[in-house]
Amino acid sequence: MEISDENFRVWAEKNEVFFDGVFRLAGPDAYAPIYSLITTLLHDGHKQVTFDLTGLEFLNSSGINLLAKLTIEARKMGDLLLIVKGTNQHPWQAKSLPNLKKLHPLLDLRLA
Repeated sequence: MEISDENFRVWAEKNEVFFDGVFRLAGPDAYAPIYSLITTLLHDGHKQVTFDLTGLEFLNSSGINLLAKLTIEARKMGDLLLIVKGTNQHPWQAKSLPNLKKLHPLLDLRLA
């Protein structure tokens, strides 16, 4: 499944979710379809799920809140390994993504 507009795209392939573009949605309600897509994947019985954020140029505060909520949801799953791939090419990622480990200490954060 895919959710997109002219500025962004998010889609899932098997156990990996890809984020691409610029996410400036209006608030939590605007991010609800993305949350629904990803929580369905988290509860699909996979042993590991990867969020690939390397193509995500910008994420506003509501989007960062979405990532936090998804990280907490993954933590509740217990035996699910959550991998978050980011890039140092987008400064917000190097600054914000390490905070996800505070919410889920077993999260595997990969910044390249």
